[in-house]
Amino acid sequence: MSDALKIAYSPCPNDTFVFHAWAHGKVPGAPALDVTFADIDVTNGMAERGEFDVLKVSYAVLPWVLEEYALLPCGGALGRGCGPLVLTREPGEAKDLAGKTVAVPSERSTAYLLFRLWAADQVPGGVGEVQVLPFDEIMPAVRDGRVDAGLVIHEARFTYRNYGLSRLADMGEHWEDTTGLPIPLGAIIAKRSLGAERLRELAAAARESVRMAWDDTEASRAYVLEHAQEMDPAVADQHIGLYVNEFTADLGENGYAAVRGLLTRAAAEGLVPPLGRDALNFG
Repeated sequence: MSDALKIAYSPCPNDTFVFHAWAHGKVPGAPALDVTFADIDVTNGMAERGEFDVLKVSYAVLPWVLEEYALLPCGGALGRGCGPLVLTREPGEAKDLAGKTVAVPSERSTAYLLFRLWAADQVPGGVGEVQVLPFDEIMPAVRDGRVDAGLVIHEARFTYRNYGLSRLADMGEHWEDTTGLPIPLGAIIAKRSLGAERLRELAAAARESVRMAWDDTEASRAYVLEHAQEMDPAVADQHIGLYVNEFTADLGENGYAAVRGLLTRAAAEGLVPPLGRDALNFG
């Protein structure tokens, strides 16, 4: 695998579904991949250290890494009705979070940016302490009363009721209502040092891998479930259906507008450094 491109993406069903064909050498002419699985908070750190050729990261981390990496126009996760949720033990309203402790999966995540933008608009005086926990520990922490609320992502959208929790707010609904744009969640980036021609090849390979996954949804099933961390197959299917969509095949005008809008708003709130004018340009 010495000549293979080093890539890291999460074991979540949307990533394994998207990359199955490419990772298994089924995309004609695509470069071989040396795959590492890591949750997105880990890949964000990898990007900041420049450790891999290609990475799946949070859109939130782009302002720190776009000098070294280019955003690929496909392969990532944007969508509608797929935003992070704020969960509590009892039903409530946004104002109830004023001064309260909230668990989040990362402070360098898109979910966190969406949460901070929502809280600035909806929680008078702001929330209190923010605790970073692994995403699979957040719902138990809320259930057990160790934190007042939790910001959840991934398949927690489908399983939070199993913990007896209530949905206080949907960060994606707030984003869509205030911008009209899709929700930018995860991005695919590749090192600029690979060169413009290589970057175009990578984008074409990612796009073809997505197309092949859609053309034969059963082909990736064993790979998806192998890495889905004991996830129920029906939940894995819901996960794929929600996060793999037309924006995965091509960001398009609305996708780029969503990314630019999120990072511009976050920079205005002092949450991220401002983007350079051409920072999102590909190639």
